[in-house]
Amino acid sequence: MANWDVFRELDNLRREIDEAFRGAGIHRRPLASAFLSPVTSRRFPLVNFSEDEGHVYIDALVPGVDPKDTDLTVLRNAITISGERKPFIEKRGQIVHRSELGSGKFSRTLELPTDINPDKIKAEYRDGILRVILAKAEHAKPKKIEIKLS
Repeated sequence: MANWDVFRELDNLRREIDEAFRGAGIHRRPLASAFLSPVTSRRFPLVNFSEDEGHVYIDALVPGVDPKDTDLTVLRNAITISGERKPFIEKRGQIVHRSELGSGKFSRTLELPTDINPDKIKAEYRDGILRVILAKAEHAKPKKIEIKLS
């Protein structure tokens, strides 16, 4: 059973709010205008982030983004997913009634929960999901210790 640490959760919430303010370019505006804004309350790409004894897994939702326009960077204990979603191009004579698909550059940095082996990173793109598998460093994997009787 996992232990729940309220102070760690509050610290994570504070970081998310700070990041929302930085991402919106807001420094001294009222809290309600940035924190409740639908534009700043979402991050792109959305991710599932998990681990087991040997690996860390990241599934990033990047529909409509060409894998050639996506970069992965690992530095120390963080991974950054960045890239660009190309804008919708109107065809001649076409009337656009609604354009909700976002476009532009994006970047998302995730703090890794453990040390990883940078030489054993795999990434694949399928059905709009970028799957990244990071092998944990040998010293970061759990080791079973034998207890000897004296």
